[in-house]
Amino acid sequence: MAELPHRRFNPLLNTYVLCSPQRTRRPWQGQVDDDNLIPEPRYDPKCYLCPGNTRSGKTEPNPNYQATWTFPNDFAALLPTTEDVTDAHPLLKSEPVTGECDVIIYNPRHDLLMARMTREEIRAVITEWRALYNTRGHQKGIGHVQLFETRGATMGSSNPHPHGQAWSTSSIPSESATELASMAKYATEHDGKCLLCEYAALELHEQSRVVFSNDHFVVIVPWWASWPFEVLVLPYHRHITSIAELDDAEQASWADALSRITVRYDNMFRTMFPYVQGIHQRSVPKTANSDPKLDVVHLHMHFYPPLLRSATVRKFPAGFEMLAEIQRDLTPETAAQRIRECSEVHFLDEPVQATA
Repeated sequence: MAELPHRRFNPLLNTYVLCSPQRTRRPWQGQVDDDNLIPEPRYDPKCYLCPGNTRSGKTEPNPNYQATWTFPNDFAALLPTTEDVTDAHPLLKSEPVTGECDVIIYNPRHDLLMARMTREEIRAVITEWRALYNTRGHQKGIGHVQLFETRGATMGSSNPHPHGQAWSTSSIPSESATELASMAKYATEHDGKCLLCEYAALELHEQSRVVFSNDHFVVIVPWWASWPFEVLVLPYHRHITSIAELDDAEQASWADALSRITVRYDNMFRTMFPYVQGIHQRSVPKTANSDPKLDVVHLHMHFYPPLLRSATVRKFPAGFEMLAEIQRDLTPETAAQRIRECSEVHFLDEPVQATA
């Protein structure tokens, strides 16, 4: 089956992915993007996010922050208040939504993407994620906190300075709600077992799609991967519902996993590998009065990178995918092998070869 067309089931989203490995040999005459591998400066006086600079529409400069820094998004997609809406027709249904949007600056250095950070610097980002999840998640009116990062102009990032975002909403967004329903259904049908705990154990036993693992986290190209080099990052040794539950050793392991996968990504095509990544977990932190239905959720992190054949050729969701279902050429097993073959020493840190 591995070399013939087949469909793979995604148990989190209850969807299928068409896998067509025989298409990897087809020629490409489509769009080719510029690589533009021009190193960013440590400080950019024109960057709205660098320390001491002034953001668009603001009069006060940014603080001269020395580590991570979070501030409310100046162009938020959500507002803390709204108005009720009335449906004109059952087919024209809408509902009000409120919330808050925050920007999380990973580091004061303009050029220091996660793949170039130390594990201690990544730990600082994790600490900021946890603090923001806890603060927004306990805020009145907030029903879900979504932490994510859009890296690279190819994926739509508006600023190259290393940063992520948190959108905190009054309702649970569609994708998270679908995953929650799938994990709850699996637990009901399998004597209360966790879908992702079971899946992690299965992959660690089988190994063909595992990129690497450490003491607490495993990085997998999932069986149902849609994007060419998509990975799933999740804790495997115990059931963990949110980042608030991670102990110090688990946070260190997570920082190690994030460092290693982002370095391997950059090394694959020797470029600053673009991606969207985000954390799925309990919608809000657990409290004494929390809905026990949320206990089925298992913390995990998605990486969705678009690059396919090189630093300049990316995957486009095209005709069949927009109208029928997601399709991929490269098998997840081959993708995992390709990522495993990449060094964990960043290509920009390789020793310079002496010339004759």
